[in-house]
Amino acid sequence: MKGKSYYGKNVFVTGASSGIGKACALIFAGNGFDVIGVSRNTEEKTERMPGGGSLTLRRLDVTDEAAVREFVEKLPGVDIAVLCAGMGVAGPAETTASELTRQQMEVNYFGTLNAAQPCLGRMRRQQRGLLIVIGSIAGRVSIPMQSQYSASKYALEAFTDAVRMEMRQYGVRACIIEPGDTKTGFTDSRVMQYSDNDSDNYSSICRKSVARMASDERNGRSPDTVAKAALALAGKKNPPARVPVGFEYKALMLLLRFTPDRGKEFILRKLYLDTK
Repeated sequence: MKGKSYYGKNVFVTGASSGIGKACALIFAGNGFDVIGVSRNTEEKTERMPGGGSLTLRRLDVTDEAAVREFVEKLPGVDIAVLCAGMGVAGPAETTASELTRQQMEVNYFGTLNAAQPCLGRMRRQQRGLLIVIGSIAGRVSIPMQSQYSASKYALEAFTDAVRMEMRQYGVRACIIEPGDTKTGFTDSRVMQYSDNDSDNYSSICRKSVARMASDERNGRSPDTVAKAALALAGKKNPPARVPVGFEYKALMLLLRFTPDRGKEFILRKLYLDTK
């Protein structure tokens, strides 16, 4: 099967060794695109895919700005960039350690920025391209006990909005995909920042809140659903600004558009703080 593209067939994917990034790399390569995927920890290889495309995996740390820029500038082409690399920190806003907060932003925001900037430069010069950023529903509604993660995803929303306006004159489009609960290794690799001491002000509620999140994620959608959304964007001359994944999340975003802030907070408290 050949994937339709208004932008070209050269695809660059970050976070390509697992989860959503891996699913995106595979679906593009399986639909006739030539994909170069990067990750900090991956087996370096190149293979032809049944759909006529190719998949090349290389090691690269997105937090190393100079290395990422050099890598992207040497790519044979960058028509579509799918930026998926990310990690999660959970814990109370009051007590999350500053070094963990910086790590959260370093990977999720600055890691995306490091990859986006050289990709956008190449797209501008060739007068076409598509930037796809993997955000989160948590970038539209802040999740209690995940304030730092939500902040990093909120930042990606603002960045992508600005890119879309700035780059349109150069034939470059940008879109942010907003997955909800998704079944990936992200859940088990989430960094927890709270005390195991039951006398701690937050320990009990934080454990219960994160456990609820983890359960929802383990029973969530396949990362393939996010990858299919990304592939569909390649065939759109004018892709939407943002794409929530799944009917329930599209409906939720529509509902929240007309819900007062107090109403939103009430719903989120019931979901994540009033756990039994």
